[in-house]
Amino acid sequence: MGEGVIHRSKYTEKLAPFIGKQLIKVLTGQRRVGKSYIMKQTIEQIKQLDPNGNILYINKEDLAFEVIHTALDLNEYILSHTKEGATNYVFIDEIQEIASFEKALRSLLLSPVYDLYCTGSNADILSGELSTFLSGRYIEVPVHSLSFLEFCEFQHLENNDTSLMQYLKYGGLPYLKHLPLIDEVIYDYLKGVYNTIIYRDIIRRYEIRNTAFLENLVLFLADNIGHLFSAKRISDFLKSQQVNISTSQIINYLSYLASTFLINKVKRVDVAGKKLFEIGEKFYFEDLGLRNALYEYKQTDISKIIENVVFNHLLYNDYEVKIGQVRNLEIDFVGRRKGETLYIQVCYLLQDEATIQREFGNLEKIKDNYPKMVVSMDQFAGNTRNGIQHIYLRDFLSRAL
Repeated sequence: MGEGVIHRSKYTEKLAPFIGKQLIKVLTGQRRVGKSYIMKQTIEQIKQLDPNGNILYINKEDLAFEVIHTALDLNEYILSHTKEGATNYVFIDEIQEIASFEKALRSLLLSPVYDLYCTGSNADILSGELSTFLSGRYIEVPVHSLSFLEFCEFQHLENNDTSLMQYLKYGGLPYLKHLPLIDEVIYDYLKGVYNTIIYRDIIRRYEIRNTAFLENLVLFLADNIGHLFSAKRISDFLKSQQVNISTSQIINYLSYLASTFLINKVKRVDVAGKKLFEIGEKFYFEDLGLRNALYEYKQTDISKIIENVVFNHLLYNDYEVKIGQVRNLEIDFVGRRKGETLYIQVCYLLQDEATIQREFGNLEKIKDNYPKMVVSMDQFAGNTRNGIQHIYLRDFLSRAL
C-alpha cells in the first residue's frame, strides 16, 4: 500500500482468523472512519497468504461501478469476474448502495470459491437485512474513529497535552493526517463529511422533508451531550421554542442519525437489578471533530467534550456501554465486556469537596468489586479513594482498557 502506511492492526487482527472462512465479514461504521482503508490492508494480507487468489474489489463510490444497482447486477458482475481454480476474494465497499444486496451475498455464500467482505455505513439496513437473510453466517466488526494514540501516530505527534487538546478539538477521522491542523481547513473538510451523511445517507435515503428540523436536531444534540432526555422532552423543549414536532417524528429522526453512526444512543441501566429503563437516554457523537465543526468549539463545553471522548474510548475498547443508576444517583458509564464490568465517572476538575464527594461517592454506592475510576483533567491524578482510581484523561486515553 505504499510507504508511510499506518496499519490499524486492531481491526485487521479481528478479521484475520476469518480469512478464507465461509462467513461474510462486515465492517460497519460512520463514513470516513477508515473502513475502506482497513479493507485494503486485509487485501494486502490476503495477497501474502494466497498469491494465486483472485481479488475482486467493488467500490460503490466509484463511478466505474455505477452499473451495479441491484443484487442481480452484483451477482452477474462477480460471476463474470470469477477465476476458476482459485479462491475469489470479494470486497464490496458501501454495500448498502446496492438494492437487496443480501440476496446476492446469500447466493454467493453457497459456493466455497468465494470469500466475502463488505463495508457499510447504515446500521439499520445492515443489521436488518443481514440478520434476516444471513443469520449466523456473518461476523460484524464495528470500526470507530481514531483513538487518541492512533491520532498521535497518524499526525506524527508526541503524546502530550497539546496533542490531547488537538484531538478533543478536531476528532479522529483518519484523512486529517493529510491536512494541516488549522481550524478553517479541518472544519471545512469535516462539514463536507457531515453534509454527505445528512443529505446522502439520511435525507435522500429516508425521503426527509423537514430538513431544517433534522439539522437543528443535530445542533440540539451537540449542545446537550451528556444530558439525559427523551424524545418527549425534546418535543416539549421545541414547543417552548414555538416549534411543533411530534414525539414519533423525533424518534424517527433520532433513529436515522443513529443508523448512520453519526450519533450513539446510550440507554440507562439499574446497576443493582441490571434492568434497562425505557425512558431517559444520552447521545454522544461518534467523532468529536464533526460535532465541533457544526457547533462552535468552546472551552465552556469542555466537560461535555471530555464525557464524549471517554465514551468513545470505551466503545473503541469493545465495551458495551450504558448509563448507570444507583437508587437516584447517576453513574456516567457502565461498561461491560466478556463478563467483566467497569464503572466510570467523568468530570472536568475535582476542584472542591462537593465535586469530589459526588464523583467518588456515587461509585462508592456500588457494592461489587469490579474496577471503578474517576476520569478528569486534573494532572495530579493517580491517587485512589476506597479502591476507586483517579486518572488523568490523557492517561486514560493512552491505555488499553
